[in-house]
Amino acid sequence: MKNILHIPNEWENISKLFEALGDAQRQRILLAFEKDERLNILQIAEHSHLSRTAVTHHLKVLHQSGALKSEKIGKEVFFWVNKAHMTEAIQNVLNYIQKEI
Repeated sequence: MKNILHIPNEWENISKLFEALGDAQRQRILLAFEKDERLNILQIAEHSHLSRTAVTHHLKVLHQSGALKSEKIGKEVFFWVNKAHMTEAIQNVLNYIQKEI
């Protein structure tokens, strides 16, 4: 049996991403983005049954987890999917599973 007190290096910094992706509302928000599309809070809220406040909360969680990137342009904040971060995190876990388990 391996030591379960230590998280493998390959898995560090991904727990927030997995927590963020574990929520159905946040999954729906991520799935709302077209390829390379940037959306603001109002655009996302318009296509959701969630309130703007709820959308803002979910966007904050997704952003903090690294699933989304953002840029403020004028008064608006635009979000887009951080494909590189999500791909790397998931690939690191898959590689660890294939090699070590």
